Amino acid sequence: MTYLARARALGASLLLALNDDASARRLAKGPERPLNPLEDRLAVAAALESVSAVTWFSEDTPLRLIEACRPEVVAKGGDWPVERIVGAAEARSWGGRGVSIAFEHGRSTTELVERIRRSGASTG
Repeated sequence: MTYLARARALGASLLLALNDDASARRLAKGPERPLNPLEDRLAVAAALESVSAVTWFSEDTPLRLIEACRPEVVAKGGDWPVERIVGAAEARSWGGRGVSIAFEHGRSTTELVERIRRSGASTG
């Protein structure tokens, strides 16, 4: 089961919130990030079977969106302990919970970019 399918299984639906381009750049992952513009990332995410709806946020965190939507579950990848997941405490305050979903595969955009850089360095 994929990461998003596991997130979807936690509730009645899955609202996936993406950082907009400026917010993603502020995450300090490099000036070339995000690799794809928000419009493209939204289209791909919306096409995924596990995703019920997709939206975006411009702030550094999705806290304002979480407070507006009041989800039963706030889920984040396994590299985030529950106590550090933005919105988890708020979800608990209205009877929900925060969940850290363990990664099954070592796949991330950051890892992919690093692999491409290493392969380019070894062939150049």
